This record gives sequence, structure tokens and C-alpha cells, in this order.
Amino acid sequence: MAMEKRICVHPDKTVTMSESDGAGAKQDTRDVIMEATFRALSKHGYKDLRVRDIGEEMDMSRQVIHYHYDGKYDLISSFLEYIIDQYEGSVEVDDETDPRSELDTRIDRCLFGPEFDDFSHWDRMKVYHELYAYAQNDDEHRELFNEHYDRLRESIVAAIEEGIEQGTFRDVDAELMGQLITDVIHAARGRRIALGHEDAPAEAKRAIDDFILDSLYPPQ
Repeated sequence: MAMEKRICVHPDKTVTMSESDGAGAKQDTRDVIMEATFRALSKHGYKDLRVRDIGEEMDMSRQVIHYHYDGKYDLISSFLEYIIDQYEGSVEVDDETDPRSELDTRIDRCLFGPEFDDFSHWDRMKVYHELYAYAQNDDEHRELFNEHYDRLRESIVAAIEEGIEQGTFRDVDAELMGQLITDVIHAARGRRIALGHEDAPAEAKRAIDDFILDSLYPPQ
């Protein structure tokens, strides 16, 4: 029989559940807090954000936040990991996916995003890029963004290298080309968010297709 433990989800309410249920409940609570953080950041911005603002976006007591996180900074660090995981975990490719299709899938996901029940891709990217801007003065958060950037770039490089190995793509500097594609993605997202150029992602995708990806194929 699974052992039972008691967890506090509200200062005046204690729930008993089995250990097998505990992990799911913990994840559910984290999701509630993270989505509340989205809403609060969208309303108040990072600079003026208070834990109280996040609590006001939740049905749960604000004490749940203090139970799981050691203040605003710890919460925002977890939030960054949460939003990065949403994007990295939303790309699905398998061994049957050809290199060009994988590149298209990864690039499209970065530029146009997965579908969400609440808050659009660009709502989320607006929050992401605000935190990205503040990371220049924050070593820990800059490291999180760097790790995400590196994983994105490396996934694109790996797809190019696979295409070269298969003989589908010509022999190119996969590292340099992966760097270029990743930078175009970031520039297009920044232009869409900061300058309001709504066509920037679609324009970037056309440019990547015509001037980068199509050039991977050997001359006919």
C-alpha cells in the first residue's frame, strides 16, 4: 500500500494523498503558479512585479508561493525554466523525419510557436524577451538563456550535419550555418516584439528558406 502524506495547499486546508499522487499534485501546483506568473508579468512587467501580484492571479493562497519559492527571484528563475521547457518540449521529431523537415519544424516552432490554451505565442514571447533584456545584468538568468540558445543552435546544427552525412545536403560549415539561422530567429522575434513588425517572423522564414536552407542542396 502506498504511504500517505499530508501536504498544505492552503493555510487553512490540509489534503491527504498517497505518494503516487504527490508528484502530480506538485506539478499541478507549479503549473498554476507559473501561469499566474505569466498573467502578472503581462500586466505589471518584471521591474514592478511583486509576489503579491502573482498571488492575486491565483485561486490558491499566496502562501503556496512562499512555500515553494524563496522570494521573487527564485520564482522568476523557475518561471524561465518553465517557459523554456514549454518550447523545447513542444518540438516532436523522430528517426523517420528527414533533415529538411526537422529544420522546418524547429524553425517554425521558434518563429510561430506552439498553441496554448491561454496566452498566445507572442504573449509568451513578450514576457520571455523582457526577461531576456534584464539578463544582461544577471549572471544566473543569463546562463539559463545561454543554455537555451545553445540547445536550439545545436539542434539545428545536428539536423544539418545529419543531412550532410546522408548526402542530402552539400558539405557546409554546419556550425556557422546553425549560428546564422539561430540569430535570424532571434532577430525576427525581437523585431516583432520591440518594433511591432508583425510580418517579421514570416519574412524571416521566407529568407531562411530561400537564402539558407535551399542553398544546402547540391547544384542541379
